[in-house]
Amino acid sequence: MKKKSLGERLKSLFQRGVESEELFEELEDNLIEADIGPRVTMEVVSELRERTRQERLSGREALLGALKDILAGYLKQTELALVPEVLNVFLVLGVNGVGKTTTIAKMADFYRRKKEVEGVVLAAGDTFRAAAIDQLELHGSRLGIRTLSQAPGADPGAVIFDALISARAQGDRLVLADTAGRMHNRANLVAELQKIHRIVESRCPDCSYRKILVIDATTGQNGLQQAEIFHDAVGVDAVVLAKYDSTARGGILITLGHRLGLPCAFIGRGEKYEDLLPFDPDMYLNELLGLI
Repeated sequence: MKKKSLGERLKSLFQRGVESEELFEELEDNLIEADIGPRVTMEVVSELRERTRQERLSGREALLGALKDILAGYLKQTELALVPEVLNVFLVLGVNGVGKTTTIAKMADFYRRKKEVEGVVLAAGDTFRAAAIDQLELHGSRLGIRTLSQAPGADPGAVIFDALISARAQGDRLVLADTAGRMHNRANLVAELQKIHRIVESRCPDCSYRKILVIDATTGQNGLQQAEIFHDAVGVDAVVLAKYDSTARGGILITLGHRLGLPCAFIGRGEKYEDLLPFDPDMYLNELLGLI
């Protein structure tokens, strides 16, 4: 049996028409189940409880409207617009299995097709997995986008350094650099990312440089732990939510926005290249809460 979405559960919950303590307790359970997380959920429900009391709210529409308004204040959104006249560098982060390499290909397609950016380059910086290099090269071939790589086991920093030099020489606009995501050894992961981070900052000081974290929408609250590790290591500028299905979970964006101040730039909703969409907070909340 297919599990009910948060919106379906809230519709049933708020149709009772009685704003009781039991309702708010059940609301907490539902929000936590949608991956909003215990700490943030308690703050949200406490705020809704107070607004309900002060404004004498009642009925499904009023309560859902207030809940959406509260959650909107927790969400962060950003547009990763390219800076003109300089080389833009996106260092793409994320643990293995979140869809990072595919997301990089989708971003490359987005900027070339939607933003008409000439000179997009892929850098295969996840040298610890031969499959990651092969996958990025395959995407580059399909898209007609140049991919720079070295043999498996090569120094990731050297790969990305060479990509920066090549992009500058060719007059390219955007480098999308893949990175390894080996969470079984956090110390090595952090040290490697910090090394790459220093290389980009020192070798390309006039670049527009941003760090993009890919989070799997089905990961749940593990996404918060992942974000904390990457954010502490190099500082995350934006999040991409991959594998998002509006009928399932995905509330982790609210937690990331409120707890870490991390904005979302894109949502991946399917397998096709064009299934990467700019993040629309209003649409996201309408889907999450079942308002459409």
